[in-house]
Amino acid sequence: MDALDWWTVNWLRYGCAIAAVAAAATLGAPSALAQDYPTRPIRLVVVTAAGGLMDVAARVTAEHVGKALGQSVVIENRPGGGGNLGAEAIAKAPPDGYTIGLIQLGNVAINPHIYADMTFDPLNDLVPVAPVTTSPILVVANAKVAANDLRELIALAKQSPGKLSYGSGGPGTAPHLAGEMFKRLAGVDILHVPYRGVGPAVNDLVGGHIELTFAGWGAVRGPVEAGLAKVLAVAQSRRLKAVPGLPTSAEAGLPEYEFATWFGIVAPKGTPGRVIDTLARHIHAMQDDPEVQRSLAESGLEPLKESLEQFGARMRHDYERFRDIVKAAKLKPE
Repeated sequence: MDALDWWTVNWLRYGCAIAAVAAAATLGAPSALAQDYPTRPIRLVVVTAAGGLMDVAARVTAEHVGKALGQSVVIENRPGGGGNLGAEAIAKAPPDGYTIGLIQLGNVAINPHIYADMTFDPLNDLVPVAPVTTSPILVVANAKVAANDLRELIALAKQSPGKLSYGSGGPGTAPHLAGEMFKRLAGVDILHVPYRGVGPAVNDLVGGHIELTFAGWGAVRGPVEAGLAKVLAVAQSRRLKAVPGLPTSAEAGLPEYEFATWFGIVAPKGTPGRVIDTLARHIHAMQDDPEVQRSLAESGLEPLKESLEQFGARMRHDYERFRDIVKAAKLKPE
């Protein structure tokens, strides 16, 4: 072999080796990237102000998922526009896995039927990751109301149409829609009194200014335990784990009445699937933790464990389910 042939053969061998190394690096890149995520803190945008039930779900998620990922999950409350401001911030964030959001039922099931000028489509621009919790609505009455279950409440309302009133956290909120759904299913006429939040509505319930409200256990626990208010039903097919003595809607006389709001994690459209899967896996692990379950139960929250496909189906189903309810309530933007 002359000198030229020797150099040619060895150069080809060297080139093939370089190509093989490059190919291996390329094939291994997705796996390496998956292992690298996350490399910096994650922003968790919450669509309501601090202090409510969503904050309970947000804090639990930030603490446990952040610990599992080895990075801080920083909560950023973005209230306003019925939750639209926060949801828009999530939808328009870079789809890199470093901005995710905690939304609620109203963001996808109620707001799109009220706000005609929304700059994003929650069903298309927000990618489902995993629901975190569900918060069943309770039908709650002042302690002096002459009804102890839904049968008696319906009979009382039919005796005096328009006389009973219920308070909500404001037009278009879950308590408002829960009240409108109850009216529709029960065939009764009760007056809606909107407040700036569920807290003031509960205060007026206790004070006797209104007879009813529709709210989560965390909002009414104090007055109920003090004997100032009473729960007529839990609006779901199973009893509340935190307070198993409370009857379901079916047990109380209106089996069709089911209403529970949910809080779930979403990401901007285009977020890599491997990131979605990583987040979902850690949320599911968190939901299986007995300590987390006990912490949520104290606020009347229950884990809602679903795949991203199931969560997406839930979002679409609720969007369709609430269309007629919102229309019947004649809701308009505030």
